Amino acid sequence: MIRYDFRSDTVTRPSPAMRQAMADAEVGDDVFGDDPTVKRLEETAAAMLGKAAGLYLPSGTQSNLAALMAHCGRGDEYIVGQMAHCYRWEAGGAAVLGSIQPQPIAHQADGTLALADIQAAIKPDDPHFARTRLLALENTLGGRALPLSYMKDAVALARRHGLAAHLDGARVFNAATALGVPAAEVAAGFDTVSVCLSKGLGAPVGSVLVGEDDLITRARRIRKMLGGGLRQVGILAAAGLYALEHNVGRLADDHANARRLAGGLSAFPALTVTPPDTNILFVAVAADVADAFNAHLKAHGVAVTSTYGMQRWVTHLDVDGAAVDAALETVAAFFR
Repeated sequence: MIRYDFRSDTVTRPSPAMRQAMADAEVGDDVFGDDPTVKRLEETAAAMLGKAAGLYLPSGTQSNLAALMAHCGRGDEYIVGQMAHCYRWEAGGAAVLGSIQPQPIAHQADGTLALADIQAAIKPDDPHFARTRLLALENTLGGRALPLSYMKDAVALARRHGLAAHLDGARVFNAATALGVPAAEVAAGFDTVSVCLSKGLGAPVGSVLVGEDDLITRARRIRKMLGGGLRQVGILAAAGLYALEHNVGRLADDHANARRLAGGLSAFPALTVTPPDTNILFVAVAADVADAFNAHLKAHGVAVTSTYGMQRWVTHLDVDGAAVDAALETVAAFFR
C-alpha cells in the first residue's frame, strides 16, 4: 500500500476545490468550437506563455506530436536531444505517424545540446538528406532548468539556419520558478510550446499547445487526425484552468521539499544525491544495498521509481513536508 508517493508528479489527485470547478464547468461541443471553458483555458495558457493562441489536447505526447507535425512534413527532420521526451519516451510517434525523421544528438552534462553539435546536425540543401526544419528543446530536462541565455542562443542559431523552434515545456512553470522569471520569458523565441497540466500543476489530464495562430490552426486539424477531438471536455478543461490560476505559485513549495529531501538523503553514505533544480532528484544507491533498500521503501509504503541502482524521487502537491519527514525516517530506519 502506497502511503507516500514520490514516483512522479503525475500521481496527484484533484483537490476538492478543483473537483468543484469541474462540476460547475460550463460546457459545449469543443469540436464545433462551442466549449467556453476550453476557450478560456486556451486563452489563459497562451497569455501566460506570451503566445497568440492555444490548443487543448488530451496528453503531452499528443501535444508534442501535433507540434512536430505542424512544423514538419513527410521526409522532414527535427533536431532533438537523445534523452528528450518527444524523442525517447513517446513511442516514436513523430516517425511512425508523422513520417518525420528525428536527428538526436547527445546532451551535455547540464542537459543542454552543444550549439556546435546542433549546427553540425543541420543538413545542407541536398536531395540525399532529410530536410532539417525544426529544433526541439525541453525545459526542464530531468528536473534541470536550462539557462535562459542558452535557450536564447540555441533559438538564435536555429533562426540563422531557417529552422523553427519547439519547446517541450511539460514542466515549463517549474523551470520558470527555478529561474525566477515569468513563464513567458522561458517560452520567448519559440514558435510553439507544449505545457502539461497533469504534472506539478495537479490537473487529472491534459496539455495545452501554444503558439502563433497559423501553427495552432494547423495543429488543431492534426489533433482531429490523431483522435484528439473531444466534445464536452470543459469538465476536464476546468481542472486545467484551476491549475493555472491556483497551482503555479505553489510550485516553489515542491522545489523546497525536494531540496529538503535531498539534504536528508545525502546524510547516508550509501546514497549519492544529485542536487535538484526543481522538484525532481536522482539518487544513486550503492549496489550492495540497492535491492534491499528498494524493498524496504516499498514495504513501508514509500514509492519511488528505481532502475539500475538509480532512484528518481519527485515532490508534488500531494507530498508535503510531513511526507518528506516520514520518508526520511523510513530511510534512516533502513540504515540504522
